[in-house]
Amino acid sequence: MRNIGITVYGCDQDEADVFRVLSPRFGVMPSIINAAVSEANAISSPHNQCISVSHKSEVSAPVLLALKRAGVRYISTRSIGCNHIDTSAARSMGITVGSAAYSPDSVADYTLMLMLMAIRGAKSIVRSVEKNDFRLHGIRGKELRDMTVGVLGTGRIGKAVIERLRGFGCHALAYDRIRTLEESYVSLDELLQDSDIVTLHVPLDESTRHIIGHKEIREMKQGAFLVNTGRGALVDTGALIEALENGKLGGAALDVVEGEEGIFYFDCTQKPIDNQFLLKLQRMPNVIITPHTAYYTERALHEAVERTIRNCLDFERKLKNE
Repeated sequence: MRNIGITVYGCDQDEADVFRVLSPRFGVMPSIINAAVSEANAISSPHNQCISVSHKSEVSAPVLLALKRAGVRYISTRSIGCNHIDTSAARSMGITVGSAAYSPDSVADYTLMLMLMAIRGAKSIVRSVEKNDFRLHGIRGKELRDMTVGVLGTGRIGKAVIERLRGFGCHALAYDRIRTLEESYVSLDELLQDSDIVTLHVPLDESTRHIIGHKEIREMKQGAFLVNTGRGALVDTGALIEALENGKLGGAALDVVEGEEGIFYFDCTQKPIDNQFLLKLQRMPNVIITPHTAYYTERALHEAVERTIRNCLDFERKLKNE
């Protein structure tokens, strides 16, 4: 069996290690490039029809054109979502885009962690302890079993979140345009009105951009919590900040934020951050921010790399059979 070449862009060291371990088992030869894909490096491996990219960088129409000219016909992103790729432009150029679905458990576990941290005021507690202030705060925490959690999106991750919520004995409501589970599905309005916590698990596209905005927040319960481990642009961040400032919402736990690109995954300790939304959210005692890390586990890494390799092999076989 001849070896198939794959160019892997935006590849961190731990990813590279897994690619090098798994590739020989599948007869694949990876060309590892640490830098994100760009117009300049699109010709790094011009004979490889299949490439892999990270979700951390945008793949725009000009980049896609450079890839097409280099002979690329298939892109596998090492992520579940494809919103960082101009899929319309790719389609028009004859480039197929695939995603690498990994176990939903990493994001589901993290989502529950953020919920618990939010309703127990963990941010303020940890900050106080770091200053040697060991007093109990005036606001007591809440218990999940006393709350209703609205799960917006019941794909693989949303389903895994619901399964975990059952163990805490709380009531879960579900909303999705496609109903795939035997759950308590309700309309979006009902979910917002009846949930103490709303957690977001829909993909980002034009129909879901700012799916939580001024109108939706007004419908939410007074003092409700918002959790987002999906994509930052699912939430109108200006509307969220306003609701946190006026006390409409009790808090938020966000693993993703609008405008995170160029900030998350970088060391910004020695440079100013120009995302005013992020800066405001960071200062709020009832808001937890983490840098798009819910997916970041060893198991998810292994599965994403293996799925990427399989995607490329499947595409090559399809071409051979045409």
